[in-house]
Amino acid sequence: MLLREPPASSEPGPPPPAVCSTCAADEPAYDYARAAAVYGGVMRDALHRFKFGGRRALAQPLADLAVEQCGATLPDGIGAVVPVPLARDREWERGFNQAALLAERIAKRLDVPVRAGWLARQRATKPQSDLTAAERSANVRGAFRAAPAVADRHVLLVDDVLTTGATLAECARALRAAGAGCIGAVTVARVR
Repeated sequence: MLLREPPASSEPGPPPPAVCSTCAADEPAYDYARAAAVYGGVMRDALHRFKFGGRRALAQPLADLAVEQCGATLPDGIGAVVPVPLARDREWERGFNQAALLAERIAKRLDVPVRAGWLARQRATKPQSDLTAAERSANVRGAFRAAPAVADRHVLLVDDVLTTGATLAECARALRAAGAGCIGAVTVARVR
């Protein structure tokens, strides 16, 4: 999904992605978002094995899919890839942050640095999976803070799944408050 039209490029390339109806009605805080696949079936199973089953080896093929499906439509000038921070206790339980593993691999493919320290979670939140859209927004409101280093930078957020966009939007708000210039998001999958 494309939210705001990136600057026009004289380079030929694929047409920009379509704007989803939710984003057209209520424009989120990020400038654009891309997802490699729809969340369901095999993709849902793979993401669950990766995220909840500890199958870290799935990070590489999932990141490859994200870059192969989304890379050509990403605007030029990305300064850094930033993973969505996971709550400390959840990362400790899981043993890893799935967004960080994806971000490392996506950044390598895009030849852009990963800057995990540019965005931090200020407080723990409830798991989003059992919450309504409104509850998700309230749950993550004010949960993130960004470092001053993001000022005037084009930042690409990375997460595994875009459901309502509440987490990515709140991350983007924190980045914008710290002065980020352009904020994009890439996820492996999105919920329809």
